[in-house]
Amino acid sequence: MRDETIAGMLLARLGDHRPGLRSRERTWTWDAVVRESAARASLARELRRDGPFHIGVLLENVPEYVLWLGAAALSGATVVGVNPTRTGSYLEQEVRHTDLQLLVTDRAGLDLLDGLDIGVPRDRFILIDDDGYPARIEAHACEPTADASVTPATQMLLLFTSGTTGKSKAARCSQGRLAELGRNNSAKYDVKRDDVCYCPMPLFHGNALMALWAPSLAVGATVCLTPKFSASQFLPDVRFYGATFFTYVGKAIGYVLATPERPDDADNTLTHGFGTEASPEDKAEFRRRFRAPLVEGYGSSESAGMIKRDPATPPTALGRPAHDGVRIADPETLETCKPAVLDEHGRVTNAEAAVGEIVDVHGAAKFEGYYKNPEADAERVRHGWYWTGDLGYVDGDGFLYFGGRSGDWIRVDSENISALLTQNVIRRHPAVVDAVAFGVPDPRAGDQVMAAIELPPGTAFEDLGFAAFLAAQDDLGTKGAPRFVRVSHALPTTGSGKLSKKEMQLEGWRTGDPVYRWATRGAPEYALMTEADKAVLHAEFAAAGRRRFLP
Repeated sequence: MRDETIAGMLLARLGDHRPGLRSRERTWTWDAVVRESAARASLARELRRDGPFHIGVLLENVPEYVLWLGAAALSGATVVGVNPTRTGSYLEQEVRHTDLQLLVTDRAGLDLLDGLDIGVPRDRFILIDDDGYPARIEAHACEPTADASVTPATQMLLLFTSGTTGKSKAARCSQGRLAELGRNNSAKYDVKRDDVCYCPMPLFHGNALMALWAPSLAVGATVCLTPKFSASQFLPDVRFYGATFFTYVGKAIGYVLATPERPDDADNTLTHGFGTEASPEDKAEFRRRFRAPLVEGYGSSESAGMIKRDPATPPTALGRPAHDGVRIADPETLETCKPAVLDEHGRVTNAEAAVGEIVDVHGAAKFEGYYKNPEADAERVRHGWYWTGDLGYVDGDGFLYFGGRSGDWIRVDSENISALLTQNVIRRHPAVVDAVAFGVPDPRAGDQVMAAIELPPGTAFEDLGFAAFLAAQDDLGTKGAPRFVRVSHALPTTGSGKLSKKEMQLEGWRTGDPVYRWATRGAPEYALMTEADKAVLHAEFAAAGRRRFLP
């Protein structure tokens, strides 16, 4: 039952003089966090007008972001986290869609928005680095209270989905759901009152809010901020704060592991971390190097609580279904897929029968929907079930595995190939910072596998021995090896640090980055793809009448 509110959790911290929020420059007790939040809530109430009480926040991970989260909770407003990695018309349309009344930002945010019409008049901007801002907040100091309208159903957040697979959507999250996640995740990820929780992931993303900030609020742990993720600053920050817990997404762990190893890496205070998309090899290497285990989970801005942890979970599995409503279903027949049969390498040998979409047949009522997007709502809730849009499979022992996003199974020579397996194999290479795999069309029939890899500066593709490395991976198989490899020192990412897979898939081999391809069909070596090679490939599509399939 969602019977708590974030506002109530905050007010319960009044009189709590343990550190609640820290930056490198200053520390606030939890009592001070609540009081500072209340002053901002008073300012927000004063500026409120008719219409949705939506407050945009365009800031890096600075203390003001956390204090405005508290302000929204106490005043009954909704925080819309604006992604600063968006630009131009995309940013303009995304923000206008959410009907903001106010925008909290700084001079850097003003520069980003220069020339854009986000639907908020300039006099409705609150600049936190304006000379008069501190006095403005001080003038609104008051005894903390929650607005009488606040209930568990009060909308607290509009979270833009990361957009790795298409146009982002604004997912609703109520105070009740966020409070419930805070309670549940503090227990699930073992966050206790004496933990010091380091937040390197952006506060406009669900990972930072649902897996770190809300759990810390629930138990009274300390939240420590860094403006944005930096691999080189990760360990110094951990040591400065005495951090015990952190969260991550995307390629953050790969970036940390790509920093030069030092003999004293294990000299740190970390006890554990939680996140998504770290490979089993990276998890093992992080634990070896920093003496801290990483817990991988599954969830999204729209849903959570579908997986329960089990100490016996295989390294590549997520855990067990949390209840009997979580299952793998065929989207066409609605039937539950058969158990996956795994070979000695962990590959699914019966993908046609075993791989389906992860669903929660009881989850439709818990799904809070997207803001002004009934089409997206209908895509998530069908036949009374909640459909995640993610693929998965369950083995014979009942453990659930993530099978990739929709479209992550590639049809190569009439055989189903897992893009997720290919990218995880590539990530094992010690020189690869991160990798993603996806399908691109074959000029004659079906698809081929393409990968995009990120290398450290100074490392060239020719240094990798890539073909030999892939040939030595017993679990890959010949059809899973990428026919095309895009090489970069900085692959495009979403604001949360995930690789922009959809963008790269749409570009295919027609990118400004170097692309290597198998020298001849079936050859075990790669050669740099020239413009002439691309023209020949284009002609093959045209000759086969498949030009419409070109990426």
